[in-house]
Amino acid sequence: MIHSVSSYLKFLRTSTNTHGVHSPFVYDFITECLYNKGPFSSSRLKKYRLALLSSKDQIKVRDFGAGSKVFTSDERSISAITKTAGISLKRAGLLSEMMKYFKPENVLEIGTSLGVATAAMSLGNPNSNIVSLEGCEETAKVAKKYFQKFDLNNIELIVGEFKDTLPTALKNKTFDLIFFDGNHQKEATIDYFEQCLLYKKNDTVFIFDDIHWNREMEAAWDFIINNRKVTISIDTYQWGIVFFRKEQPKEHYIIRV
Repeated sequence: MIHSVSSYLKFLRTSTNTHGVHSPFVYDFITECLYNKGPFSSSRLKKYRLALLSSKDQIKVRDFGAGSKVFTSDERSISAITKTAGISLKRAGLLSEMMKYFKPENVLEIGTSLGVATAAMSLGNPNSNIVSLEGCEETAKVAKKYFQKFDLNNIELIVGEFKDTLPTALKNKTFDLIFFDGNHQKEATIDYFEQCLLYKKNDTVFIFDDIHWNREMEAAWDFIINNRKVTISIDTYQWGIVFFRKEQPKEHYIIRV
């Protein structure tokens, strides 16, 4: 808790809006996408999340990463997972807006959970091909059920430990957008990042969830933004967003969203 408070206060002291953003690419992304409030009214996205919140079912969750800050038992209700551990409607809407903005054709998500973020990406760009990886079989069953219920047909859900499924998903492909939300440990996050680097393009965007979740994730984020292939990095506190555009000078931004 002390780390979370001090980390957020530091973010508030150092963050800004568009002041000082000289890159037209970054300025347009911030003003036309990150500050666009339109997606938060998506009715289908709200219905998807509400359906999970209304569920009376319980599942036994298997955590492969850093575990939960909230739950003390593996037995968890679908509603509680959605409410306390899942992506918020605001952030899901913003993720949907990023899909509309970038129009990625091939998308990879590392960490499906109950599929709210996956649904947001699917609804944001129905023409995209989304591959989503989930380690917990019971959680994946729930996500698959709701993908079918809401006719989200552009999602391929792969179940298994990331050490096995990620290399297979990446093989012989390149991705336009990769969303990292499957493990909150430093070494694992860096490992996934370095594997995915081999399958990115000049215009690919990587999104890292919960970069200030703990000291390990902050250390992983520092490692990522200092990678020589990363040219633009944006810290929004909840997310870290990186680009690899060779035509851009290396710049780092801390932006309130």
